[in-house]
Formats: sequence, C-alpha cells, structure tokens
Amino acid sequence: MEGKARYIFPVIMTGILVFIVSFVVTFLNVGFPRDFISLWLTAFITGWPVAAVVAFFAIPPARRLTQWVTALIEGRP
Repeated sequence: MEGKARYIFPVIMTGILVFIVSFVVTFLNVGFPRDFISLWLTAFITGWPVAAVVAFFAIPPARRLTQWVTALIEGRP
C-alpha cells in the first residue's frame, strides 16, 4: 500500500473492528441497560484512536510475521 492509502487504511480498518468489538465487549460487561448506547459509544470513541495508533506500529511487523509464517507453511526457507 502506498501514499495516503497506507495511512487511511489502518484508520478505517480499526474503526470497523473497534465498532464491532466495543459493542460485543460492552454488551458482555453490562448487558443491555437503558444507557447501553452511551456506554458503547464511550468505549468506541476511547478505543478507536488507541487502536488506530497501535495499528500504525503493528502493521509492519505483522506483515513481516505473516510472510515468515507463510514461507514456513509453504516450505520455503
């Protein structure tokens, strides 16, 4: 990925992931009380920037690890 896409992709991807994960984790922790939406959105708004920053640092080593594991599976040195 090159140019602006390398910065936009992690933000969009983490947004989707945190949206879903924060919903599930909030539901598991508190059930479905009257203020569920508020609790969920607080978790989402807090988690998304954290996840986006982590993604910028985690994506390069994750790509290298993926290439290494793939090479092992395919029997390449």
